[in-house]
Amino acid sequence: MPLRSAARTNLVDLVIAQMESLISDGEWKVGEKIPAEPLLVEQLAVGRNTVREAVRALVHTGMLEPRQGDGTYVRADSDFGAAVQRRLRRAGVLEAYEVRASLERDAARHAAERRTDEDLVTLRAALVERSLAWESGNTAAFVDADMAFHRTVADAAHNSVLAELYGYLSDALRSTVQSVIGAPVPDSVRHQLEGHEAIVDAIEARDADAAEAAVLAHLNEGMAALREQPHTGPEAGHDRNESGAAHE
Repeated sequence: MPLRSAARTNLVDLVIAQMESLISDGEWKVGEKIPAEPLLVEQLAVGRNTVREAVRALVHTGMLEPRQGDGTYVRADSDFGAAVQRRLRRAGVLEAYEVRASLERDAARHAAERRTDEDLVTLRAALVERSLAWESGNTAAFVDADMAFHRTVADAAHNSVLAELYGYLSDALRSTVQSVIGAPVPDSVRHQLEGHEAIVDAIEARDADAAEAAVLAHLNEGMAALREQPHTGPEAGHDRNESGAAHE
């Protein structure tokens, strides 16, 4: 959606509304940098102060994030998502993991009951990508693949609110995955290949009870690993080396 020249009344609110639409519609995607201030001024046909106030307001809500010397990035695609992320930044890793368990348990049950043949193909592909990422030894790639797998399960539940809420939790869930991978536990716990295969097998069989049990089994292993670690506060798990080898 192209930017439109804003009217001259209530300019800041209008610019804020346009920027929110660009974000929510996916024109400005989460994680991407928004256009530089001079370009926004030109495209919106408003003054620098108006653009700055609008950006400042969206930074305050948490939808945008300024990065020193780099620009401003999209952090969340709604003010609700931004609020969830702000709260999770104050949560401990174990707390976030417990929330993850609740969401993924319900997602697996619904996916088993509602999945389509196309969902199953996507799940199998995500499972393969997760295993390949583990074998590559790249921790960051494995974390991305693991999160992508679980987002695929959430999508297969065909509940848009659940899928959206799971997406809002992404940053916090990333730190929980990193924490489990960095824990001093066997590779079988860090990888959990069999546990993830069991989830997909149960979803394919349309066995909701088995799908829920498989999710809880593998997440309980992760929570046990987290409880063994000395720190589970908001900073726990954030100082892991995301580019190191998974087979350390």
